[in-house]
Amino acid sequence: MIESLEGLLKTLQEEIPIVKRPFLEIGERLGIGEDEVIKAIERLKEDKVVRQIAPIYDTRMLGYDSSLVAFKVKPERIEEAASFINTHPGVSHNYERTHEFNLWFTIAVPPDVGVSLEDTVRYMAEKVDALDYKILRAKRVFKIGVRLSYESLMEREEVSLKNYDYRPLTEEEKLIVRITQEDMPLVSRPFDYYAKRLNMKEDELIEKLLEFKERGILRRISAILYHRRVGFSANAMTVWKVKEDMIEEVGRYLAGFKSVSHCYERFGWDYNLFAMIHGKEEEEVKRFVKSISQGFGLKDYALLFSTREFKKKRISYFSEEFYRWYERMV
Repeated sequence: MIESLEGLLKTLQEEIPIVKRPFLEIGERLGIGEDEVIKAIERLKEDKVVRQIAPIYDTRMLGYDSSLVAFKVKPERIEEAASFINTHPGVSHNYERTHEFNLWFTIAVPPDVGVSLEDTVRYMAEKVDALDYKILRAKRVFKIGVRLSYESLMEREEVSLKNYDYRPLTEEEKLIVRITQEDMPLVSRPFDYYAKRLNMKEDELIEKLLEFKERGILRRISAILYHRRVGFSANAMTVWKVKEDMIEEVGRYLAGFKSVSHCYERFGWDYNLFAMIHGKEEEEVKRFVKSISQGFGLKDYALLFSTREFKKKRISYFSEEFYRWYERMV
């Protein structure tokens, strides 16, 4: 038995190695056997600690258009609105938050459906009788990556993001994405399982996935956790109004905290700097944000705590669900 799951959870969040026997390599790092790693992950999934283990593909590098969207809907209709929004296969996250704009979701639209992201969101807003909405596109990315393994919100880490040039995927590459984006099978050689379904050799698939990483198509393969089950129940999207000549400095500083999973410069609202902060209690998150804000002399900001999770699911890219959804759009 593994005495402490902390090391395993940290490793699963960091990255699953793209090798023939990834769970063997993880076990060697932790000083345990391959079978023990697999059984421990199975228990973590049964106990609703780990949601899934799967690749994190970059939406933009796959050719999809994406954005964060905020809806203002009547409180008594929020569940109905969320339910309809969740039918779109490109909606990966959907939360109720503590703000007059009370429903927040991310959406990705394929390049070949003949409908723009703006028209898609407008249609959704009409269908749910939204009182108002905002499309908050990213202008600059300072950080992307959820890793819930820290004791203090003030813990720091090194963060670096590369910029990649988009190159359309071939049909074979799209098929590889479609097959490998599923929840990773807990077997000794998961990439061999995928390769057989793709009619490829295991080595060829591994080489292709490593190429995807080099091209920025694949960020990493890792686990998504149930935040609240690992103690992080105070999750706040914090927004600041930052002067243009300061946003680079503030954004990079925020990105360096382990407790900040996402940090973007966005446009479409008065607030232009967005950070997703994960804490165990609301008060500690409030203190953290106040300290950062005072340090930079930022007076105009707001904390939007998540109160309900309506959807959290990785997108199934290049699936037929997208085209069926748009066929029903009238």
